Amino acid sequence: MAKVLKAELRRAFTGQPDVPPDWVRQLADGSDAGYHLPGSAVWAVHGSMSTIVAGIRVLLMQSLHPGALAGVYDHSGFRRDPLGRLASTIRWIFTVTYGSREAADAATRTVKRIHDKVQGYYVDAHGATRRYSANDPELLRWVHVAYADSFLAAQRIWGRPIPGGPDAYVREWAQAGRMMGIENPPLTEAEVKAELDRWYDAGDLRSDERLAETVAFMHRPPLHPVLRPGYRILFAAAVASLEPKYRELLGLSKAKVGPFPFPAILAARVVLGIIRLSLGGVSASEMAARKRLERLGVETQSPTARDTAAQGSAI
Repeated sequence: MAKVLKAELRRAFTGQPDVPPDWVRQLADGSDAGYHLPGSAVWAVHGSMSTIVAGIRVLLMQSLHPGALAGVYDHSGFRRDPLGRLASTIRWIFTVTYGSREAADAATRTVKRIHDKVQGYYVDAHGATRRYSANDPELLRWVHVAYADSFLAAQRIWGRPIPGGPDAYVREWAQAGRMMGIENPPLTEAEVKAELDRWYDAGDLRSDERLAETVAFMHRPPLHPVLRPGYRILFAAAVASLEPKYRELLGLSKAKVGPFPFPAILAARVVLGIIRLSLGGVSASEMAARKRLERLGVETQSPTARDTAAQGSAI
């Protein structure tokens, strides 16, 4: 059972059940230190198991904007191959986080080329038909801000304190936003919250049949049976971490066991602990990045015993 769980977790995160994919190993290549270094807020957040819950939460949040949802609904293979889409997203995030600047820039250009084909029309929350493009700065901004909010929320609940605090993470990850074409991305947690409130207060977020279908799919995606119990707990935890106004728009409520509240936050902590034991505490991406930095003579903290024990982790 443990071997099956490990293989299916790796398949879910990278698309491969046995060894890290080539792009992970290639993070050891490159002639520069990259945009982010060990000890940074970005390394701390993206190296945490809390990102697993954050990933679910951010997909829920991003779906609230009908323009962002239209791009996923009309063009993405999320229903046909949800794990493939997840693995592609993880690849970009981890390459920007751990790779050289050359690798991060190349990965971003690839994402933009894919986005060039994602175009169409949608009905906005005010009833007007609008054209959308996945490279539209306003839609990219929504995706970026929802991402920062979700990763901070999950880290606050299930992770450790962030070096420099939440503002450091927002400020550092703003680089990814600028790479995607977002002008003046938020630089503090307060600015992230203010931008989310602006969309909400303007009535730009909408609940409709497409959203309900997407949320239902996310609630019970076609995962391997060994992953389903843990995923359902993590989904309940992601829902519990949302602000009530967003839960209401999504048509969701906190999970219950009969008439009693389900302790989703605590249960998720247990599930994340099991995943850590299965995959190791430090990703293969981080270990590859450390090899590149050591080769370049960039001073880094020596991996701890926890790092050494985790060299077989998936991503």
